[in-house]
Amino acid sequence: MNYNYPKINQKILEENILNRFNKDGFLSLKDLPNPSLFKDMEKATKRIIKAIKNKEKIILIGDYDVDGVVSTTLVKTFFNEINIKLDWIIPNRFKDGYGLSPTLMPKIEGYDLAITVDNGISAINASRMCKEKGIDLIITDHHLLASEVPDAYAIIDQKQNDCSFPYSEICGAQIAWYLIASLKNALNVKIDIKSYLELVSIAIIADMMPLKHINRAMVTFGIELINKSTRPSLLAFKEHINKNKIESDDIGFNIAPILNSAGRMKDASYSVDFLMSNNIYEARSKLEKLIDFNNKRKEIEQRITNEAISLVDKSDAVLVLTGDDWHEGVLGIISARVSRHYSKPSIILTKSENGDLKGSGRSFGNCNLFEITNECRDYLNKFGGHYSAIGLSLDYDKLDDFRDKLQVEYHKKNYKESLFDPDIIGELEFKDINFNLTNMMKKYEPYGQENIRPKFITKDLEILQVDTMGKSKEHLRFAFKKDGFILTGVKFKTTEKFLNGQKVSISYTINENNFRGKTNLQLMIDKIVIVI
Repeated sequence: MNYNYPKINQKILEENILNRFNKDGFLSLKDLPNPSLFKDMEKATKRIIKAIKNKEKIILIGDYDVDGVVSTTLVKTFFNEINIKLDWIIPNRFKDGYGLSPTLMPKIEGYDLAITVDNGISAINASRMCKEKGIDLIITDHHLLASEVPDAYAIIDQKQNDCSFPYSEICGAQIAWYLIASLKNALNVKIDIKSYLELVSIAIIADMMPLKHINRAMVTFGIELINKSTRPSLLAFKEHINKNKIESDDIGFNIAPILNSAGRMKDASYSVDFLMSNNIYEARSKLEKLIDFNNKRKEIEQRITNEAISLVDKSDAVLVLTGDDWHEGVLGIISARVSRHYSKPSIILTKSENGDLKGSGRSFGNCNLFEITNECRDYLNKFGGHYSAIGLSLDYDKLDDFRDKLQVEYHKKNYKESLFDPDIIGELEFKDINFNLTNMMKKYEPYGQENIRPKFITKDLEILQVDTMGKSKEHLRFAFKKDGFILTGVKFKTTEKFLNGQKVSISYTINENNFRGKTNLQLMIDKIVIVI
């Protein structure tokens, strides 16, 4: 942290945050574009209505992450409300692989219409098989398109070149919601689909969509709904985290990981069943199962993270790490952790059941991980994703060549490894940290991707006290002193050691911590550097 960041105060900070919204400003629901702006939306809508009127057999194919789980829940809920039978399936990460794949075909044979949500844009082989079997296929997806696209009846994906929808960075649940809106209008049914935005907002945050333009509008409204919601699953969540008022961080750090855990550890259908709980008793019981999955996920994740970090070659610009028995379901999380720890993009791979290497990657800084990995496609069996997150598989004997080519492609783009952290707004002194500052920052919530919660650095602090906390003593609690001002801070999931009296510099965000009716300011620490 020896990079010189600008000194900052409340006025400079507010100007900095406002600059993020220069392009689109602050939108509301009245600014949402019309569903018809999606390519093939009207075509898909007409085909679904035809299937409904002719009592055809319809199946919905989702995905095993939060976005896919929420998308599946939304469409199934709508069909329940209009009293139309809709079967659904989410591929099992371990048995079926990702999305609509040939392995799923035996499960969808006999259906007249198949609809995907949050997947399908890479289903080249499966789309051909659907056509051969007389199944009309409607794909709704938000991921990047490859050079070849599936042969489907209709494709709704905002990233198609000839799609006129004005926002490219939206998630699968938003497209599913827009499909529902189009169906609602065409069927002329009286259903309040705005109420569905409480679930859509969870997917937007969990899928790390930029919290700008319509995304911010939908999340802001959705969080308001969550805080008034009578949906049993959301009531159970609020009980679990013991908060009456949910914020974006609660979704990102509590709700999303729990919903994700079923797909990571066993099967995502558990999460759909939970979200569709009919009463609070059922929701509580199903939530306990998800929490068990999540606790198991945390244990496995910590072990693999430690193993992966021990294998890092710091000379690599893109870290590529492999293990023989690493759990496939947590590799994306491990990659994100390794990337943050070393400030580099990373790809984490493990041996799959069929003997090849399978895994996930996460970017860091301004590196477009999808773009540089796409240049290495010749070495890959499967590949997909977007700017900052990818999934892939390759044969073991191609690993070294793939790793070498990846470094070359990274350096071709002239990405600069730097001590500079683009998320840090500037250097803040303890004397300027107060409730006026945090109240100002609240005006620009929800924070998340591309509207990050402001991060600061403060240099040359003294550690007055440091203590471990947590069941496994995996977290640290600090009291820091600077120029006579004392603030507490927390650093989660760390094995670092610090001593009372040490001089350090820290990067952090600021949190209002409510405990037993009292609110205090607390630093949520990102990095600590000992001052020599």
